[in-house]
Amino acid sequence: MLIFTETAAEFAKRQDPDQAPVYWGAWSAYCNALVESGIMVSGAGLQPPETATTVRIRDGQRHVHDGPYAESKEMLGGFFVIEVPDLDVALEWAARAPSASCGSTEVRPVLPPMNRD
Repeated sequence: MLIFTETAAEFAKRQDPDQAPVYWGAWSAYCNALVESGIMVSGAGLQPPETATTVRIRDGQRHVHDGPYAESKEMLGGFFVIEVPDLDVALEWAARAPSASCGSTEVRPVLPPMNRD
């Protein structure tokens, strides 16, 4: 799995009429390259962090927090699940992601499906 994080400034480009075409153009080209290579399994971009709601259970009580973590400098922007033969290939695709040059791209293996008995 490739997990993309971006800074608040990068997220803001999504809505800026002057910067959105370049921002989305880079992601579109990257997505197309993944699909054309045949390694794309699934994925999605995420709405801005301020649309998030976080739930925590502490001492048996549910705590709901709206919005992103205040202390976070990078925000989760989206993810793709890809099928590649090894970590080196995954790292090559991670480095090509637009977020790699302004935020980060994390590569993490996905757990196998859980047994449902």
